[in-house]
Amino acid sequence: MAGGVGAHNKNLLPGEGFDTCKHRRICQSLQYSYSQKNRKEEQKNTMPKSIRKHIINQMKTEFRAISENERLSRAMICAMIAQLDVTVEELADVRCAISEAVTNAVVHAYRGIPTGAPTAEASDGDRFDRTKHTVYILTTLYDDRSVKIIIRDRGCGIPDIRRAMEPLYTTDETGERSGMGFAIMQSFMDSVRVKSAHGRGTTVELRKKFAPPTSQAAEADIASSTAADEAPCAEAAHDGDPTGGQEDIA
Repeated sequence: MAGGVGAHNKNLLPGEGFDTCKHRRICQSLQYSYSQKNRKEEQKNTMPKSIRKHIINQMKTEFRAISENERLSRAMICAMIAQLDVTVEELADVRCAISEAVTNAVVHAYRGIPTGAPTAEASDGDRFDRTKHTVYILTTLYDDRSVKIIIRDRGCGIPDIRRAMEPLYTTDETGERSGMGFAIMQSFMDSVRVKSAHGRGTTVELRKKFAPPTSQAAEADIASSTAADEAPCAEAAHDGDPTGGQEDIA
C-alpha cells in the first residue's frame, strides 16, 4: 500500500507532467465559485421577511386552443388581478398583453398539428394525452402588488425566439397578422420572457408590478402638498425680522 502511494505521489511531482500552477488556479477558481454560491444562499436566508414577497393568490387553468377562449382567459385573469385594487388603465394594459399571448398560442402553436397527434415529448403511455389542443395558464398574485402570468402550450414551438420578438415579424402567410404581438406585450408589461423548443411548445412569462392603491396614493399626495404649504409659512414668519425670529438673550 505504501509503495503504491509513493508511486502515485511521484507521478504528481513538478517536472514530471503535473502543472502545479494550473492545479492551484483550478482549486482557487472552484473555491471562489463555492464561496460565491454560499454567499448568495446566506444573503437569501438572511433577507428580512419584510423584503421577501409572498403569494397571496394563485389560479391554474387550461382550455381548448380556440379563439372563443381568448376572451374567457382575459376575463378570468383580470377578475383575479382586480383583487389588488388596480386602476382601470393598469387592468387594460394587462388585458391587451394577455390577449396577444393567448392569441399566439391559439393561432400559431398548433398550426399543422392535427388534433390527437402526439408530440416529441409524448411517451407510449400518454401518446394521446393531447387529443385536444390545449393552452395552460398559471396566474400568481404577490403581496408586493405584482402579478406573474405564465401562458404555455405544447405546440410546434418557435425556431428563432429573438427574430419572433422583432416588431412586424410574422409567420402568417395570409397577411392577417401584424407581427406586433410580442412588441405589445413588452410595451404593457414590466417583463416578458419566452422559452420555446421545437416540437415541444412555448412558454411566455408576463410580469407587472402595480402602483399603490388609490387611497394610499391620495394620502401621499396630501402629505406632500401639506409639507409644501407649510414651508412658505415658516419662511414668512421670519420676514422683516433681522434676528431670524430668535430672541436676543444678551
